Amino acid sequence: MGRVWRFAPYDQAAARQLSGTTQLSPLAAQVLYGRGYETAEAARGFLDAKLSDLHPPEALPGVPEATDRILKAISENRRITIYGDYDVDGVTATSLLWHCLKLAGADVHYYVPHRLEEGYGLNCEALKSIHDDAPNSLVVTVDCGIASVEEAAYARELGLELIVTDHHQFAKTLPDAACLVHPRLPETDYPFGDLCGAGVAFKLAWAICKRLGDGKNASPRMREFLLDAVGLTAIGTIADVVPLVGENRVIVRYGLNSLLDRANIGLKALMHISELNNNRLLDSEDIGFGLAPRINAAGRLGQARLAVELLTTDKTDRAVALADYLNQQNEMRKTVERRMLKQAKEQVAANPDWENAPALVLADPDWHAGVIGIVAGRVASHFARPAIMISINKQDQTGQGSARTFAGFDLHAGLSSAAEHLIKFGGHQAAAGLRIHADKLDDFRAAFCNYVSGNHEVTERDLEIDIDAEVRLADLTHRAVTELDKLGPFGQGNPRPVLACTQVELTEPPRKMGGGDRHLALRVRQYGRVMRGVSFGNGEWADEMAKVSGPISICFKPTINRFRGQENVEFHLVDWRAEEAATKPATEAVPQKSASR
Repeated sequence: MGRVWRFAPYDQAAARQLSGTTQLSPLAAQVLYGRGYETAEAARGFLDAKLSDLHPPEALPGVPEATDRILKAISENRRITIYGDYDVDGVTATSLLWHCLKLAGADVHYYVPHRLEEGYGLNCEALKSIHDDAPNSLVVTVDCGIASVEEAAYARELGLELIVTDHHQFAKTLPDAACLVHPRLPETDYPFGDLCGAGVAFKLAWAICKRLGDGKNASPRMREFLLDAVGLTAIGTIADVVPLVGENRVIVRYGLNSLLDRANIGLKALMHISELNNNRLLDSEDIGFGLAPRINAAGRLGQARLAVELLTTDKTDRAVALADYLNQQNEMRKTVERRMLKQAKEQVAANPDWENAPALVLADPDWHAGVIGIVAGRVASHFARPAIMISINKQDQTGQGSARTFAGFDLHAGLSSAAEHLIKFGGHQAAAGLRIHADKLDDFRAAFCNYVSGNHEVTERDLEIDIDAEVRLADLTHRAVTELDKLGPFGQGNPRPVLACTQVELTEPPRKMGGGDRHLALRVRQYGRVMRGVSFGNGEWADEMAKVSGPISICFKPTINRFRGQENVEFHLVDWRAEEAATKPATEAVPQKSASR
């Protein structure tokens, strides 16, 4: 099925009026209007989001009681162990809460499970180890625990006081912890349910800082910490791909500035090795493609504690060494990822009966369990269906799997339907994890695919590309693209604007670039204006484009490429097609025979 280009509604008079009231360029105003911000009041509310727009931390369910318990533990000199997670959200949440409690004078430790040996979330052996070291400990989870019913019961049996802070989907039964902190707890009405784990931890830290102040405001010292912590929270928010609207938009908007001005020693070292230290400004893509993969690589390859150490150390030499190590791990991760994606495609090609399957469940004993989640996402996108990648342990013949959705399919519901074939599973609608006995693989595949077949259908709407405006290349001045950046930070729920151009010519044959010729580079011309573009992961388009003799249409994301003090307007190609028909009215969904699936 070819992609469909759906153009946003366009009202020239209304967009012009919005441009005048917001002082935005006509193009930026058109994009804003097309996204539903049709009045000056709505537009200003979106553009001028302030830290004061954040809901008070005490409104978050469970925060007041959790604050009481933490401050009581500090006053009694009891050990507090932060139990984190190995992904970027968990690492940043662990780090910011550690900084907060350290400043508060707590005896604070952290525990991050080994991704490959322990898996996600609370586990009983870790809780026993914490208890053996300090029986009177308070354990505070971040980014995990809301589905850990058995483990919470074991903690209570041991005598450990347990506070669970999390944002993931919970089961019918909640864990019997001393306190639960979660934005969507049953019978609560917190106004923003899409905080990530770091966002929840930030709210808890904020409440602690207020209580250590005068009850309404943090002390100057703790206020400085909070301004630093919003940068860590922004990293976790971007990396966890939660919607960048509401509170998340505020956190990321101010967090990006905080990272430039207030980054700690570890973050400075990581930004330096990511070549972000000289940026005049940061955007969410800098985090998503620069900092986050390096932090994530540590957890994926079993070294998440080192990522937390990087974000908490006060020693410059150690920070530089850890940042360099994380960078090496990330390079290794990319090599492993490319190999696994190639093998996954070969596995599908070798099983013709999977060609029309509603979902893919792939397994291999040589796949790295720490990378399967990334590859599952790429497989889901490439084959346009939900995908599960499973790494089989040769010794005990159990598999660890990661699932990624496609076109809005509810993975949690799908795994629940096939739970009888699984050892355990957890996650949410878009991403999930599981464990399975190898001999149950075929039964699970059949049950899961059967559920997907009966409960999910990929439609043209699922394959549509939403286009904000049709433009000429000449419209994409440096000022116009810079104005578009004011609509950021961009991410889930607020994507970078996608524009379209017709009657575009290639100035030279497109070329492949990058390892394995995975990416595409091209130069195009329209009415005398020439512009450079790239497309990541679509190197095969070069051969297809070379066969086209006439003009093409392109849809793309305009960007400012900043390199060695120079700034140039370029674009990231999203899709293209050979010119075949006149452009339809802009408000219609126009089916196009496009290059992508």
